[in-house]
Amino acid sequence: MAATSPSPISTGRDHPGPPGPRRWWLLGLLSVAQFMLVLDVTVVNVALPDIGADLALQGGVVPWVLTAYTLAFGGLMLLGGRAADMSGARRVLLGGLTIFVLASLVSGLAADATMLLAGRAAQGVGAALMSPAALSVITTTFAGEDRSRALGVWAAIGGAGSALGVILGGLLTSGPGWRWVFFINVPAGLAILALLPTLIPASRRHLAATGRVDVAGALSVTLATGAAIYGLINAGGHGWLAGSTLLSLAAAVLLYGVFAVVERGAATPLMPLRVLTRRPVVAGASLMLVATGLLVSAFFLGSFYLQRLHGYSAATTGLAFLPIALGTTIGAHTGSRAVTHLDGRVLAAGSLTVTAAGCGLAAGAGGPALLIAGLTLAAIGVGAALVTAVTAALTAVAPDEAGTRSGIVNTFHELGGALGVAVLSTVAAGGVTGEVSATGVALAFTVGAVAALAAAALSVFVVPPGVAPAGATPHAH
Repeated sequence: MAATSPSPISTGRDHPGPPGPRRWWLLGLLSVAQFMLVLDVTVVNVALPDIGADLALQGGVVPWVLTAYTLAFGGLMLLGGRAADMSGARRVLLGGLTIFVLASLVSGLAADATMLLAGRAAQGVGAALMSPAALSVITTTFAGEDRSRALGVWAAIGGAGSALGVILGGLLTSGPGWRWVFFINVPAGLAILALLPTLIPASRRHLAATGRVDVAGALSVTLATGAAIYGLINAGGHGWLAGSTLLSLAAAVLLYGVFAVVERGAATPLMPLRVLTRRPVVAGASLMLVATGLLVSAFFLGSFYLQRLHGYSAATTGLAFLPIALGTTIGAHTGSRAVTHLDGRVLAAGSLTVTAAGCGLAAGAGGPALLIAGLTLAAIGVGAALVTAVTAALTAVAPDEAGTRSGIVNTFHELGGALGVAVLSTVAAGGVTGEVSATGVALAFTVGAVAALAAAALSVFVVPPGVAPAGATPHAH
């Protein structure tokens, strides 16, 4: 089948993409767009105290400023990817970006909790449409070594954006105010909206030609993923045995079962279940789950360690994370070059081993300097692992399946972040609801190191053998 063929991707069936150097301008714009989506998780985290005080939010409402975005983003990702395959990545990308920009404006203008939470949820909807569509455009625009470099840039955005969000959030909140955490997306988004149509030709495919939308499948998988993410977030704050946690996770399992039944009987399934049985997809999704879980939990625990135990301010903590952001970028850049020269199994196992070494160093840290050094080393490994994950899943994908696979990989990105924080925060301090101790944080990073080593060993059997194809160029029709 085309989806499993090792041949280069033909881009002419959807959006051939701009020729020559203009492809890199397109990558730059899409990277800025993705950067905004990633940024909107951590950048808001720093501003939460000011938001809560200014809008007089009750204590139980404040966490939903983060959760509303995460649930919509993660829950709708697969639907966004499938929509990109059915109606064209260009159309879905521009539509998602438009929603995200308008929702950012609403969030910045929010006068009460209802308006803010509605804006945040709408931001998540826009992000869920935009992110897999953008990755689909990249996958079908680049080929060979250029694709590996482009995916390396994409992977670096995820890690660097998380760290830089802490810095930017501190600067904006202490400067013009928390509303600019959202307003900053508006001019950047409008500029991208104006430029993208000139670089991505209109799709030649139409929804009517691909059948009806699988509404039942979309609803069940969205609710299932949302329940899973909510359950994991809840476990980090209230514990794994809390009724709300167990109920949410049980609902997720049940709804995923419903989704599987619906897809087996659907004439035009949202996601053919056979996609999940393909080794490249399994490898990409599992690597994304582990790498993102370790990276996001490292930011989370590192922030608590520096602020609670060493008295760092939010802005100082953000600046301390700069080496970690740089480490992720270095790892992704190195991985994007290595992926066309090293066997994927070697690169996956090697990058996760480096991550384990960094987590081990952080676990034994006697102070902030060693902690940052350890997390920077771990970030280098994670950056390379993220490139390996995306490349494994998308190297030999047919254009009409690129959006679906992108949605799967991005969904596991969100699940990984929630799972990593839930597990390691529970190990560190019972969900970080009590006093954070150096011993608890050290134990959590030790668990992270063991998890990375286990994933490195398993990757030898899960990741497809061979190197990513190099030197190929996309076909244009």
